Amino acid sequence: MVWRRYPFESMWREMEEMRAELDHLFHQNAAGNQLLLPGGIGDRMIPAIRGEFRVDVREHEDEVIVVADLPGVEKETVTLNLINPRALEIACERNRETEEKMEGYYVRERVSGSMRRIVALPADVMEENSRARFKNGVLEVILKKSKGLPKTRIQIE
Repeated sequence: MVWRRYPFESMWREMEEMRAELDHLFHQNAAGNQLLLPGGIGDRMIPAIRGEFRVDVREHEDEVIVVADLPGVEKETVTLNLINPRALEIACERNRETEEKMEGYYVRERVSGSMRRIVALPADVMEENSRARFKNGVLEVILKKSKGLPKTRIQIE
């Protein structure tokens, strides 16, 4: 009996291994790991799926302004902490007043629970003279930029 060699066997095995690796990557992505490129639909959708909130950060003269959308959140549950001169922590609770059964739902995307985010700031800020407003589910935090230490010249010996 002559054993016939199949020249395409190794190619099919390699293709099966690549398919298995792609399946693994897609399952990781579905589990919440961000494998999508920044700036695409993944950047816009994954925070919403995780129950995170979106922020805008901008500089204006001597201030850094952070605006966060916190729908369904009450003012009393929001806390702000300046972790360091370049990082602001926003934390809050979103609660449902009534316990609803899962029956009858076709889609259920609104979530309740705690949310927390550390926002990187474009400049050093200080707590002094900073202020915050919360209205209709929108938080606006105005942070004063800190004045850097005066530069002094060091003489070389």
